[in-house]
Amino acid sequence: MNSLDGKVALISGAARGIGAETARCMVAAGARVVIGDVLLHEGQATADALGDAAVFTPLDVTDPTQWDAAIALATARFGGLDILVNNAGLFLGRDFEEVTLEEWQKLAAVNLTGVWLGTKQAVPALKARGVDSAQGSAIVNLASVAGVVGSDLDPLYSMTKGGVTLFTKSTALNFGRKGYRIRVNSIHPGVIRTDMGTQTFVARATQHGSNDLAASEKVALAGHPIGRLGEVEDIAKGIVFLASDDAGFMTGSAMVVDGGMTAR
Repeated sequence: MNSLDGKVALISGAARGIGAETARCMVAAGARVVIGDVLLHEGQATADALGDAAVFTPLDVTDPTQWDAAIALATARFGGLDILVNNAGLFLGRDFEEVTLEEWQKLAAVNLTGVWLGTKQAVPALKARGVDSAQGSAIVNLASVAGVVGSDLDPLYSMTKGGVTLFTKSTALNFGRKGYRIRVNSIHPGVIRTDMGTQTFVARATQHGSNDLAASEKVALAGHPIGRLGEVEDIAKGIVFLASDDAGFMTGSAMVVDGGMTAR
């Protein structure tokens, strides 16, 4: 039996990268998945590639009405909602002294408000399904190693991901106190080979007055004792585990998947 048989998941920012790979892994593990994203063409293509087990919906994570529509779609199409993956996120890659208030507000809206809204709007559906589940429903929040240790490269990104880390722990405690059968855990990737990963190479080079992305990538690689950068499947597999009943005794936990980056 697959680890997510009978489960229904909603994943934000799932048109590409870690979100898309998570959708693929969840379908392979037996789940049905709602793919939410502002990237309409890419999101629909990702859903189409997964067949009848997946459906796409436009999802701006800063808009509660779009969250409600996505949750309603999960219920109408697949019968309910067992798993929420708050994956959508932004990375500025700029020194905090150079960032405008408007840029900060956009970053915070996606990385912080989006996680809060997704959690808030999904609670009724997750609570309802958790009652009849052996290990309850599950929320997995995408944080970062920058939410565990400081980042000289992008302190504002670190600020938002630190917020996600503590929001995860706090909601786990809150749900436990209320008797909700909803587990909440976070996952903390190192540098992953995605578009956002490339953004970190550009940011590092730019902040050091260079345009040598190869040298910037070499610095990032040196920071991972395991000897390689991460791939999307490294993170997706961790998300699938946290969402599954195999992680039934985990809540309020921070799973670090970073190739040893924060072990120093």
